[in-house]
Amino acid sequence: MKKISLALVLLAIASLVFWQFHDFLTLDAMQQNLGQFQQWRDQQPLLITLAFFVLYVLVTALSIPGATLMTLAGGALFGLGWGLAIISFASTLGATLAFIGARYFLRDWVQGRFQQRLKAINQGVEQDGAFYLFTLRLVPVFPFFLINLLMGLTPLKTWTFYWVSQVGMLAGTAVYVNAGTQLAQIDGLGAIVSPSLLFSFALLGFFPWLAKLLLSLIKKRRVYQKFSPPKNFDRNLIVIGAGAAGLVSAYIGATVKAKVTLIEQAHMGGDCLNFGCVPSKALIKSAKVAAQMRHAERYGLTSATPQFSFKQVMARVQQVIAQIEPHDSIERYTQLGVEVRQGHAKLLDPWRVELTDTNGSKHTLTSRSIIIATGARPFIPEIKGLKQVPFVTSDTLWKTFNRLDTPPKRFLVLGGGPIGCELSQAMQRLGSQVTLIEKSEYLLSKEDKDISTLVRETLEAEGIQVFTNTAVEYFESAAGVSKAYLKQQDNHTSTLEFDVVLVALGRQARLEGFGLEALGIQTQRTIETNEYLETLYPNILAAGDVAGPYQLTHVAAHQAWYASVNALFGQFKRFKADYRVIPAVTFVDPQVARVGLNETEATAKGIAYEVTQYDVSDLDRAITESSAKGLIKVLTEPNKDRILGVTIVAENAGEMLPEFVLAMKHGLGLNKILGTIHAYPTWAEANKYAAGEWKKAHAPARLMPWLARYHAWRRKG
Repeated sequence: MKKISLALVLLAIASLVFWQFHDFLTLDAMQQNLGQFQQWRDQQPLLITLAFFVLYVLVTALSIPGATLMTLAGGALFGLGWGLAIISFASTLGATLAFIGARYFLRDWVQGRFQQRLKAINQGVEQDGAFYLFTLRLVPVFPFFLINLLMGLTPLKTWTFYWVSQVGMLAGTAVYVNAGTQLAQIDGLGAIVSPSLLFSFALLGFFPWLAKLLLSLIKKRRVYQKFSPPKNFDRNLIVIGAGAAGLVSAYIGATVKAKVTLIEQAHMGGDCLNFGCVPSKALIKSAKVAAQMRHAERYGLTSATPQFSFKQVMARVQQVIAQIEPHDSIERYTQLGVEVRQGHAKLLDPWRVELTDTNGSKHTLTSRSIIIATGARPFIPEIKGLKQVPFVTSDTLWKTFNRLDTPPKRFLVLGGGPIGCELSQAMQRLGSQVTLIEKSEYLLSKEDKDISTLVRETLEAEGIQVFTNTAVEYFESAAGVSKAYLKQQDNHTSTLEFDVVLVALGRQARLEGFGLEALGIQTQRTIETNEYLETLYPNILAAGDVAGPYQLTHVAAHQAWYASVNALFGQFKRFKADYRVIPAVTFVDPQVARVGLNETEATAKGIAYEVTQYDVSDLDRAITESSAKGLIKVLTEPNKDRILGVTIVAENAGEMLPEFVLAMKHGLGLNKILGTIHAYPTWAEANKYAAGEWKKAHAPARLMPWLARYHAWRRKG
């Protein structure tokens, strides 16, 4: 209420100033009264100067039309020197007051109302706000009063706004003040605001960009000054690591006819093909068939205990890898035009890589650009006794299990994230008694609590023992018996015997041994890069798990496009990596798929949202498959169909999600999904029904009684 009252007072002042002085704020009036003004100035120089200064501040602060003409008047009254000084400070002070006013009255409302859409603008202003403001100040094509108000809605600091405005408006102010010294000869504003003058101002706007380019060149020179580049380069691009990010980077480079060398120390295809996505999904499928056999009565068949050889199950996993392997093979990439070298790569300087091949020989390779795509490995915690008990990770599990005739009888899993939950369910279905330990309160801690609870209930219904708020204090092995000593949040302790423990506590980037430290490339949990995926050295980029922030195969491939294009063509145009719409799927049964925000994240970020939920148990296709368990949860902007995020729990959630991914990517709302024909009966129909639930909740309630009356009237004939 105070803000509204103050706004009304300021509006009244602006109106008063405008109506009192608008007759004077015209070119004709100023020319006619110039003599009188000059006489007043000669009689009372200090008073007239102060009055002019205050009036100019008011006109600018209240965004009243006439600042341009007052600038001309200032030149006529005070000459170029004093006029420039007076008007420069008055205009900057007035602009800053307008800036503060917009911030006080409007910023909180605008930022709250359009927070998600303004996120990128806010980030840009925080990083380069002074530069952008300086550019706008040099180009008078943009109304200054509008710049004052709009900048007040951003996070730009008030002092930064003041000094940048002071400097940025100086050149334009000088031109107008100088023109004002010839006020009597000016026959119209067109004499000042002419196309040629505006073009000159537009050229002024080019100088900040030129300055930024020069600063960038200076920065690069400082970074590279300790090194001497080779006179000629053997290749355009070296890619270190042949996982998802490395393969895609090499593929793109070869496609645009660059000379590319791909270096892989171990397995082509990286972790996803050999230890992660591919083998785990093959195992999950075998486990699901086993579960369906046990519960065949759901399909009108006779239930049976599945009879199988665990060795054959693991052999099938290896067969699946072997079938997919040619997609990522040395032969395929060689045919594509990529030079594939096997061995260990180490950066010697920004352009040279030392390759130690499989027989120990060392070679020095040179390249214009380098992409680091070395991936990640399982995180192994420092838990007492862990190395004295049989433990596996998501990487070593496959080699260990290939040797087993039967699955481990007692299988302990540390970590309730996606890997832990997926493999817990798979091994339980294949005959192990699984115990799942999670240190936090919920499984899949990044998901909403109701989703986590649903997953836990599913796992427990299949016989998995789940302990949350529980940590392993230490391990012990004696007389061939392995034990884990557990401690829960309430300090309750217990002991658990097991045969094998899977450590699934996340993955850490492979950072050591590649020469990063010697070159000063910063690393924390990942390699530090800018928004273009460039490291300290712009020609050395990183992509995939080693770059973060997501450890997902499809994100690694997504980053690879930006890294390779920026590496090869960055001297012309660079592209910022786009993380706005990132899908992810956890392959438990039913699957959990998500894109965008969930309730937990939206609440943490202070983003207003509405929730629309559709229960999959109502879907015809789910009923026909006896898989009527799950839900679709859609977050939208309040009273709008714009999608903020979607979580799906369903048997085929991963296949249902892309429609929402596409919609979010291209700004399509739930009304568009509702208006799209979906084949019947399919799982994708659930997406349409979820949109229908939103539409139903937003039906015009006041209109409904009138429609009922209208139809009743129509029935009367």
